[in-house]
Amino acid sequence: MPCYQIPDPLPWVVLAGPLAAAEDSLARLDERLANSPIRDGFVARTHYIDACASLWLAGELVHLEDLVLHDAGMDVRSPTHELTRAHAVLRTRRRIAAAKPAWALSAAGLKTLRGRGGEEGRGNRKEAASVDLAEDADAGVGHANVDESRGITETDDRLAAAFAAVDAAIAKTDRALTGETRRPRHRPEPDPLVYDLDWDEDERLADWRSVVDQVRVLAPTLAAAIAADAWIAIEPLQHTPWLGRLLAASVLRARGKARWHLPCLHEGLKTIPRKRRRPGDAATRLAVQLEAITAAAAAGLKHHDRWLMARTLLARKLAGRRASSKLPALLDYVLTRPIASAGMIGAELGITPRAAQNLVAELGLREATGRGRYRAWGIL
Repeated sequence: MPCYQIPDPLPWVVLAGPLAAAEDSLARLDERLANSPIRDGFVARTHYIDACASLWLAGELVHLEDLVLHDAGMDVRSPTHELTRAHAVLRTRRRIAAAKPAWALSAAGLKTLRGRGGEEGRGNRKEAASVDLAEDADAGVGHANVDESRGITETDDRLAAAFAAVDAAIAKTDRALTGETRRPRHRPEPDPLVYDLDWDEDERLADWRSVVDQVRVLAPTLAAAIAADAWIAIEPLQHTPWLGRLLAASVLRARGKARWHLPCLHEGLKTIPRKRRRPGDAATRLAVQLEAITAAAAAGLKHHDRWLMARTLLARKLAGRRASSKLPALLDYVLTRPIASAGMIGAELGITPRAAQNLVAELGLREATGRGRYRAWGIL
């Protein structure tokens, strides 16, 4: 199994410049977002951008328009395997961003992100179901005792029906506890054609977590760079290499360096030339990771300023509108999506697609597809 050694001593001559630039640029972006009126829209839009960038780094092209429509359940065509993978990255980013900063790096968070968090949840639901059924049965017996103490005589048919209901509840509980009505709690054996059976993901993940624990004393951006580099070297998971950079971004959130957003490290690494992304020596690799953090923050600042200016210009068209106008809600919605179709707008605002097109024309949004049908608009 591959291991990862943190350079000792750290090559500060090579890292000092990129480290200072990464710390400064990331702090500047996060401070800009702290009081930004479009912070939520910025975070929502960058999830899509980073998800597409993750597939771009893997050599696959996923169009931003297709990802947005697929996420809304309004695909124009059948989704491809690459599009499905990009949507998985998108959902994972949202899950990490919506949770507490340190959740993704915890044992429970890693278990959930690996897709193994449901087993414990199913076990808890089984226990809860058995408790509820037992309480219902006890409550029925208690009512019967109260009725008997009051001298109320029930017919044999009603008693038989009550006992039958209790028997059915007990039988259902037994079946639930034995797993007859639910999926098995144990994961099936991996297919040797798909998985390397000698690949111990738990041990590799433990090694990666130990690296993250060792770099807690370092600067946040340097710790994130080492975490991302260690994930590439150790390869804890066989089929989700993109998760490493999301966890590295979580390191920045957990350390308080990116409190208001989840950094787009895939988008930042995309700006690095291909020949420089995977150099041989450790010092240059860490410097490249730091440059990717700087590039991600710089791109985030450009996106934020451009979208904020577009919002300011479009907000002028809202002056003098009725209080019941849907235009303010439309403006807020298009700020959270790179593009939006008439069906998406109609479903969000509770109007017809035809009314949505009229609102788009009033607001003056740009058409993004260049098509006559299946069109979409947005703030680009």
